[in-house]
Amino acid sequence: MLAMRRWLSTVALTALIAYGTVPALAKDCSIKSADYFGWKAEKVSNKWVELTIVPALGGRLMQVSFGGHDFLFVNEQLKGKNMPIDTVHRRWYNYGGDKIWPMPEGSQDEQHWPGAGGSELDEAPYVFEVLSHGAVCSVRLTGPTDSFTGQQYVRDISIGKESPVISFHAVMKNNSGYPRSWSEQSVTQYNTAAPDDLAKVNPKIWGLTLANSASAYLNGYHVRTGMAGGPAYTVENGLFKVHPLVSSGEVWVDSPGGWLAVVDGTSNFTMVERNRFYPTVEYPAKATMLFYATGQRIRQATTPLAPDAVTPPPINYMEAEVNSPVIELAPGESYAMDTQWYPTRMGEGFKATTYSGVIGAPLAATATSAGLVLAGEFGVFYPGKLVAHYYARGGSPIGSAEVGDADPGKPLQLHATVAAPPETARVSLHVVDMDHIDRGPLGEALVDPPPPAAAR
Repeated sequence: MLAMRRWLSTVALTALIAYGTVPALAKDCSIKSADYFGWKAEKVSNKWVELTIVPALGGRLMQVSFGGHDFLFVNEQLKGKNMPIDTVHRRWYNYGGDKIWPMPEGSQDEQHWPGAGGSELDEAPYVFEVLSHGAVCSVRLTGPTDSFTGQQYVRDISIGKESPVISFHAVMKNNSGYPRSWSEQSVTQYNTAAPDDLAKVNPKIWGLTLANSASAYLNGYHVRTGMAGGPAYTVENGLFKVHPLVSSGEVWVDSPGGWLAVVDGTSNFTMVERNRFYPTVEYPAKATMLFYATGQRIRQATTPLAPDAVTPPPINYMEAEVNSPVIELAPGESYAMDTQWYPTRMGEGFKATTYSGVIGAPLAATATSAGLVLAGEFGVFYPGKLVAHYYARGGSPIGSAEVGDADPGKPLQLHATVAAPPETARVSLHVVDMDHIDRGPLGEALVDPPPPAAAR
């Protein structure tokens, strides 16, 4: 028993972990009014992230900044402008950012939304209010009732003080006088411009989601607009991948994973969006996740430019879209879609995501004469501690130990030697946050070589 206590309390680390010390305490989050390129904005921030919301533009979350990196596309051609809603010609003013749209989309009947142009849901002012601030900062954006769909959107956006995780609670309410069926869609425009040339697409940016091995779509995805062939869309190692450098158009995926990711290999920043997947309900045309990319082009004005005219700024972005199920609502009924965003550090090595982080190189556990060597490459969602859990051959837990710090703002390259019990056959690596809450495993690994079998 004494020896076991020593194993549990003594950790011999030769940890080469690419981050520094995580502060023991974090300051409260804050909510402040601000000017953003001429727009009246509200900024919700903590030590990790800053959210910029422009209520007047359809309640848009216009920018998410994490570690000095701006994730979202903001249209240079419309910065600071607030265009009148064009209900006659239904012209769409694409300001950028993130918003909620209804699905299914189309023009064939009243059960399909004709699009964002001239829509109150996308362009009308939303009412902004603060729900809480301090340890948790939560704001609410309440939109008008849309004359076509009969729906009203109310969205709460929240962050805490201890992590960069962003939570969304998006309510759609049927304010019409008869039952209506709609899906909510989170539409997020990510900036895909190359850092060194805004007219070009970043060659190392990707959209990813879990592929469906039993997909209802040919090849595992459905190309709704644009070219279906070529290298734009691939399914590899269980992941569906879209590459904005060579894609232009919209693709639908019936992913069962409940998540999508946008991975930037140039800056090594990644955003994971997650919602709950319901396997037995109806989704719009079976699609749970969608991507739309502008491709390698510059959108010109609708009329020819004069010889001395200035070329308009490029529009390079990729929409990552998360669908809710199609819900029938009686008059006055509501439905809420909950999503979470997890910014972290990871590049093109992205292999998978868990509830506590993302995986580049999966966890490996190697038994050596110096101890058990744990290695892997990860990005974490929560600051706190990395904790290794040890298991014997039969699956019984035999101990655990801290093996380092977790920092969402820095890539995690783990190489640690720990004094694990000699009978350890399997290891699981967890992230435990600043409030001592276990956020789940980054991965599990069998020990190589395995320990000798116990004598009977």
